[in-house]
Amino acid sequence: MDDKDIDLTDIPEITAEQLGQAILRVSGKPVSKGKVRVNMYLDSEVVEYFKAQAGSRGYQTLINETLKESMRGDKLEAIIRQVIREELTTAK
Repeated sequence: MDDKDIDLTDIPEITAEQLGQAILRVSGKPVSKGKVRVNMYLDSEVVEYFKAQAGSRGYQTLINETLKESMRGDKLEAIIRQVIREELTTAK
């Protein structure tokens, strides 16, 4: 069945208000919004690279964005792998 053939009429759209009330969970545990101060050691070449790339934005912000992209990428890769497995199973 293709995505276009799935009937979604009985599933309501999520509103911005509902999304604003959502609770982010990681491994089932709620994660608070906002930022957390951490102290960590990074290789000097890592820090210098991000300082050079960041420009006026701030290198710590760029490091944070890069880490978030990596998290999303890992999840995306897992989803793509699952879809490929399912397609291969149905194709056999």
